[in-house]
Amino acid sequence: MTEHVVHSDSDSRDPGEDLRRLTFRAWRRGFREADLILGPFAEREGPHLSPAELSAFARLLDADDRALYAWITGAEAAPADQDAPLVARIHAFMKAEVAAVVAEGAG
Repeated sequence: MTEHVVHSDSDSRDPGEDLRRLTFRAWRRGFREADLILGPFAEREGPHLSPAELSAFARLLDADDRALYAWITGAEAAPADQDAPLVARIHAFMKAEVAAVVAEGAG
């Protein structure tokens, strides 16, 4: 598995670079249903995530599309090696934000 490091403000890189990269990955997984949850989550909640949470989000994005979708929709429990609180946060975001858009007929 790929090791993801989120850089701190003390690094010479732009602190938003990791978030921009993660947001791009979240929107372009190739599995549209997951994209519609993870992309908006990265845009709206990403700026409020700690460096540890950003690293956990990067690890989640490495997961198999269908497995990740099952975790974030609550269809299956996330495995122990994934950040359960972050998965729960994404699930809550999906229920509160994305479900409302889908109910209105997005797309």
